[in-house]
Amino acid sequence: MSAADGAGFRTWRRTVRRTLKRTWRRTWARDVARPRRLALAAALLAVSFAGLWALYELVPLPMSDIVVYRAEGEAAATGGDLYGFTVTKWHLPATYPPFAALLFIPTTWLSLTTLKVVCVLVNAALLALLIHLSCKAARLRHAAGAVPAVLAATALGLWLEPVFQTFVFGQVNLALACLVLWDLSRPDGARFKGFATGIAAGIKLTPAIFALYLLITGRVKAAATALAGFTVSVLLGLLFLPGASVEFWTRRMFETGRVGKAWIVDNQSLQGLIARLLHDPEPGMLWAVAALLTGAAGLAVARRVYLRRGLDAWGVLVTAVTALLVSPISWSHHWVWCVPLLALLAAHARDVLWRRALLAAITLAFTARTLWIVPHAGDLDLHLPWWQQPLASPYPLLGLALLGALVWWTRNAPARPAEPGRIPPPRAAERLSTRAGTG
Repeated sequence: MSAADGAGFRTWRRTVRRTLKRTWRRTWARDVARPRRLALAAALLAVSFAGLWALYELVPLPMSDIVVYRAEGEAAATGGDLYGFTVTKWHLPATYPPFAALLFIPTTWLSLTTLKVVCVLVNAALLALLIHLSCKAARLRHAAGAVPAVLAATALGLWLEPVFQTFVFGQVNLALACLVLWDLSRPDGARFKGFATGIAAGIKLTPAIFALYLLITGRVKAAATALAGFTVSVLLGLLFLPGASVEFWTRRMFETGRVGKAWIVDNQSLQGLIARLLHDPEPGMLWAVAALLTGAAGLAVARRVYLRRGLDAWGVLVTAVTALLVSPISWSHHWVWCVPLLALLAAHARDVLWRRALLAAITLAFTARTLWIVPHAGDLDLHLPWWQQPLASPYPLLGLALLGALVWWTRNAPARPAEPGRIPPPRAAERLSTRAGTG
């Protein structure tokens, strides 16, 4: 890139930033000028949290995962055996890399009761942030910047089954989704794009697939930056927890049985679907082949959506769904990526009746909790009749349907159109800034 090109790019970027700031100020001013909408949205959020509190009073939320995180932080802080303990009545062990345990050390500074309250409040804030990022990625600019819209969506989004289960268990899914979506939604060429994705992979391995997505879509620098972020997380683990790091990277990361049983309805991955369908707790090679084919197909679809349609947000979403499908275990609360999915569908549902009906149906699927309706006590998950199988595996079936629909949608697509929000080539940026200056 020449000096002139670089100057043009910087001018274009400053122009975009000023425009976004003006838009945000106008939106904020409009919200303040219309306090009734803000008050109604805040009231709806308060009612939603009151319902959550009432439910907690009737059936106390276990928040078992936050107990595990706290135990991991304590082991990291005191030099305990990170992968040797179990906690709660379910005897849950640590399953994350050592870097995650370092991040969990601050959880030991609070009592467990206080920590649970803080976890609920932080997850609520993260849900609002994820909604904002999802609307922004879907180019629902008004909804992304309107405080009442975000508050109302947060109040309703709390009751999506994957989101609700994240609150129930005290999970980190919303934080990881926000980290990845924020990072990958930034313009190509943004400084350190990919690094936050690498850090997310260092906390929980599955986000590593997004680095592969960057690579196959030609963004080699961002993919390398993601690898650098992951490497930093591994090195920090080795520096502060050398023994635990060697144990995890050489043995524990391959012990998928530590996470839980793959055949129970909680597992909404391809392996869970196949195990329940075949009434076989270990589908073995059949699942391995299906996962390999699904992984290759999913990444191919993500690349095709990006190259043929220029829709990076859909490419990121398809990559997330592919990871959830091929992972040995994807608990239902891992499917918080339903929030970006619904935002993207909403952006395409304007003034088209059948698309609105589809959006309503998928929202219902993520709210209905059909997987908890079927018999699942003991090993009943393995003995479900054929007609209950779709109810027991709604999310992997939706994921497979999404991949198929996008293959059909892009089958005869033209070359990638110009995408608003994508950084244009430097020469184009220079012309754009010139027009902005003269107009």
